[in-house]
Amino acid sequence: MKLLLLGFVFSLFTFQQKADPVEKTVGLMRQSSAKELVKTFAPNIEMTILTDEGVYSREQAETILNNFFNKNPISGIKVIHRVDSNPALKYAVCSLSTRNGNFRTSISIKNNNGNFEVTELRIEEEKAK
Repeated sequence: MKLLLLGFVFSLFTFQQKADPVEKTVGLMRQSSAKELVKTFAPNIEMTILTDEGVYSREQAETILNNFFNKNPISGIKVIHRVDSNPALKYAVCSLSTRNGNFRTSISIKNNNGNFEVTELRIEEEKAK
């Protein structure tokens, strides 16, 4: 009986470790961890960081994100809208707070053979309300 209970607890713990792809990405952004964040990217990602726009490799994306995070230390990030209706695609819009102001961030994540990969990331100046 103890072995069965232990197995149940372990499987529950393992299940909980499978983070939601949006929450995982948002968490890595909150930590300003470009090195870890790019591990969730597709091999090539469509990215817009302020006025810098293009399709980048993970290595290029890491450099661009490190520059952004160094210039704009993150104080918080909040998901304001998300779409989960398609199991193969996740989309979120976030408000990213930094010492230098707030930014609107959108993230597209696609399922690629069972692994979710960020395929598009946009960080733009938040428009005045």
